[in-house]
Amino acid sequence: MLPTYSLHPIRQISLCIALAFGGAAQAQSLVDLYGAARSYDAAYQSAKAQSDATLYKSDQARALLLPKVGFGANATRTNYESSSIPVAAIDRAFNTQTATLNASQALYRPADEATYAQSRKGREQAASALKAAEQDLMVRLSQAYFDVLASSDSLTFVKAQKAAVQEQLAFAKRNFEVGTSTITDTREAQARFDLVIAQEIAAANDLRVKSLALTQLVGQQGAQPKPVMEPVALDAFAPKDIEQWVSQSQTENPTVQQLKIALDVAQLETTKARAGHLPTVDLVASYQASTNHGSATTSKDYGSNATSVGVSLSVPLFAGYSIQNRVKETVSLESKAQSDLDNAQRQVAQGTRTAFYGVESGLGQVKAFEAAAVSSQSALDANKLGYQVGVRINIDVLNAQSQLFDTKAKLAKARYDVLVGSLRLRQASGTLGEADLQAVNALLSQ
Repeated sequence: MLPTYSLHPIRQISLCIALAFGGAAQAQSLVDLYGAARSYDAAYQSAKAQSDATLYKSDQARALLLPKVGFGANATRTNYESSSIPVAAIDRAFNTQTATLNASQALYRPADEATYAQSRKGREQAASALKAAEQDLMVRLSQAYFDVLASSDSLTFVKAQKAAVQEQLAFAKRNFEVGTSTITDTREAQARFDLVIAQEIAAANDLRVKSLALTQLVGQQGAQPKPVMEPVALDAFAPKDIEQWVSQSQTENPTVQQLKIALDVAQLETTKARAGHLPTVDLVASYQASTNHGSATTSKDYGSNATSVGVSLSVPLFAGYSIQNRVKETVSLESKAQSDLDNAQRQVAQGTRTAFYGVESGLGQVKAFEAAAVSSQSALDANKLGYQVGVRINIDVLNAQSQLFDTKAKLAKARYDVLVGSLRLRQASGTLGEADLQAVNALLSQ
């Protein structure tokens, strides 16, 4: 009687991962590794530093509208000689100290006001850029996480197939020895066993490569993802209305948000360029204190204090047509910003629809592979029974085994693709957040 083979995916996957990494460290969830990736991933850290720099830069523009105060001081010593007076020649040295305090406050500077408005837009743009970086990290990590699980599943199924083929080979050899089967059965089993050895080597190398990619993201050697629990329900990730996703993407997608802000900045740049024709008005004040220890005409000490307050007006009259041409330049750049926004909105809408249909197709594939796995198991059982009674040959059993393991590997991969695809759909629509990562994390084995 042929031996029966039972497969427990979660247990075998966990064992395979432990063996692949050469240790029995505790498996980590998706959320755990996301926390590690946030503090390690160079791309995210670069985006965060750029965001911080943009915030500091935007604060610099505010200084254009705030008061400016300056202080200056100087001390001089003068040696004075004169022989032009007929009574007596003069040879005198004297010191002078002067201190000046200046202050100014912009009253009307339209160009600076536009620059400050641009800086506030820059803060919004920095927030959108950081949001995009966070969403990108979530998707990259999830992809690497489930790539490791998929490779681990493939290795697990190949190992299970290897064990089954090895049993079948031994069974064929025994039957040949007792004369109940031909040498053909033995050679077919041997050929299938040699093939599965090659598949095992390739699967082990693929797991090693995928694990290195995950390590590069999280900075932890031997990171071990938790497998997806069995059974798993994926209906919660099925979107219902594609137009709702597309509509969200036109307002929530970080790329679209950044280009909308870029259009506002371009319009403010035009406003700033036109302000080149306008006057500027500043409130100015100064206070000067001076102490003199003698002078050219006297040896007595004396001092003076002077205070002034006024309004400074500057009116541009002619700048060689530079202002007019600057306005034409900014208007053209404004049109470019609008075109860039239109293009991004179309691409995001297309990407959202693609992601939507990808998830929808993935859910259909999962159901189909689930049915195929049941059918493949039934086919394997039937072939085993047929082989026992002599109506099936060894190759039929081997093919049925290969089909079952291949179907189970594809089923696991389809589930992972749905989970990652649901995150990509939310990324395209601009709604991806840590709550979505938590929802996926809840489907992992605890």
